[in-house]
Amino acid sequence: METTEESTERLQALRGWRILVSRAKEQAGGLSEGLRQRGAAVLEIPFIEIRPPRSYKAMDESLKLVNEYEWLLLTSANGVRAMFERVRALNLPRRLFKDVQVMAIGSATRKAAESEGLKVALMPKEYVAESVVEALADRVRGKRVLLCRAKIARDVIPRELRRLGACLDVVEAYETVMPQASRVELRAALRDPARRPHLITFTSASTVKNYMALLGIRSGKSRLVQGVGNASIGPVTSDTLRKHELSVDVAATEYNVAGLIRAMEEYAAAHTEIVSGELSLPVI
Repeated sequence: METTEESTERLQALRGWRILVSRAKEQAGGLSEGLRQRGAAVLEIPFIEIRPPRSYKAMDESLKLVNEYEWLLLTSANGVRAMFERVRALNLPRRLFKDVQVMAIGSATRKAAESEGLKVALMPKEYVAESVVEALADRVRGKRVLLCRAKIARDVIPRELRRLGACLDVVEAYETVMPQASRVELRAALRDPARRPHLITFTSASTVKNYMALLGIRSGKSRLVQGVGNASIGPVTSDTLRKHELSVDVAATEYNVAGLIRAMEEYAAAHTEIVSGELSLPVI
């Protein structure tokens, strides 16, 4: 059982740290609040913006016949919310989902699905595409599968599930775009000694790519980002950081928000010199 002293110490774990949260506005709350509770100074600058797809036609057609699918694959809480907005708009009865087996990728997705009354039958051990394919390997041959996801996403899941013999339909629930309004604010924060973050959180490959695009830089060797640490939520995000020559200073071992926060706590405990004044960050 955690003692009062241990609890207090935990809540001070990130005191003095400036951390930039790059999630979309709709998603930032949980991560930002968790960091603030631990004493961090949080700066929210979204690197992605969530928008409805240009057309709901494919999704609407699939939802009307959702009871004909054996599996429904949900890849994010955003996808769950978008899908059920259409369920309500179409006035579809929830009983259509009664016999559909649901896979949710990640605890947040599972929570969102269960809040809508879905029973989650399967959740992969790791929140990456390869783990999803492995979990479904012996379950989808000859089965009708509906994958509900973002417009721009990795092709690993569709490609591999079709190779395994699944009759797969992919529908777009939402799309992510780069928020142009963040360009000026991000540059200003990196140039201001009082706001320049010690760590930037990255929660998807898209946040990494958009970070580079917003700054107009080609690699992490740019002086603009030197000395700023990067915190990654999972292996795909970490690989994307390295691909752009950005360091992976913090890597969550549990690929969710709670795991990312724990990893930052551990990093902060081992790198007190960063906020103690012994190590200064370069200012451009």
